[in-house]
Amino acid sequence: MRTKALTLVLLMTALFSACGVYKQEKELAPPMAEFLMKARYLMTAEERREFLALPDATKPAFVESFWKRRDPDPSTPENELRSEYEMRIESADKLFVGEGQAGYLTDRGRIYILYGPPSDRQTRPAMNRTANRCREVWSYANFPVVFVDQTCSGRFRLSTGDLTAIRELNIAERSASSQWGRATMGILQAGSKRFDWEISLSFQERGPGRIAARLRLSLPYGRIWFSSQGQTMRTTFDAAVEVRTSAKVLVYETKASFPISLTESEFLDRARQIFTMDLPIDIQDEALIAKLGRDGDQLVITVINATGRETQKKSVDFR
Repeated sequence: MRTKALTLVLLMTALFSACGVYKQEKELAPPMAEFLMKARYLMTAEERREFLALPDATKPAFVESFWKRRDPDPSTPENELRSEYEMRIESADKLFVGEGQAGYLTDRGRIYILYGPPSDRQTRPAMNRTANRCREVWSYANFPVVFVDQTCSGRFRLSTGDLTAIRELNIAERSASSQWGRATMGILQAGSKRFDWEISLSFQERGPGRIAARLRLSLPYGRIWFSSQGQTMRTTFDAAVEVRTSAKVLVYETKASFPISLTESEFLDRARQIFTMDLPIDIQDEALIAKLGRDGDQLVITVINATGRETQKKSVDFR
């Protein structure tokens, strides 16, 4: 009898505690409620309790202290981890819509925020009615992370239970390491093979009065990160090209956008095919052309994928 009574007391205590926490959360000012929701993947249980117990007047100071403790390089004005985390939250909101909640709260959003964009992403719609399962398989190096949509309605749930193999990529764990600095930020973005364009440059004319060339950027469809909108996969690449002399003088620049829209079946058919972007270069200023033709002339290429705001910048010889 005493054991049952003790159990009842513990259950009642837990219930009242949960009700108290819920009341504290309901009473949060909107900016503080938003912080609590979005910082959920980094915040420890102890930090959460501390934050909720604080008077409203001191909560903003807690927020600043929370991010300061996670700054990988306090010697710089930017908190690289905070910037990266907030960018991933924003990207997840845009990428994973249509599940009845904010994109960063979905399973795909959570994995994207914690582990970054995958090195490869494959969507696998149901091939027949009996299977009736749609899947997404994300690859981090050679480790697959699987999401399953049992009814093909757009609500994906994480199927992979053990993520130990990619633990070192977890932004929450790295945020606690004072050794993690700017150099490791965006480990799956900067220089990633997933978003690594092949570049070719061919000249049609090169003389004192005109330089005409074609720049081609190539990348397999399977390495492109798309935003899913119903049964359609979309993204846009924004490319900017500069020609600079060995002294870094800007001689020529051009920009272009390349939208892509595919059905899931089209994407699966093209996953191993190559997507190309052609950008013409046409310089007709004799004074500027006269500055070129020396060692060190550079073609500077910046490509931004609108989905996730992935950016790649490369420089190649312009000769």
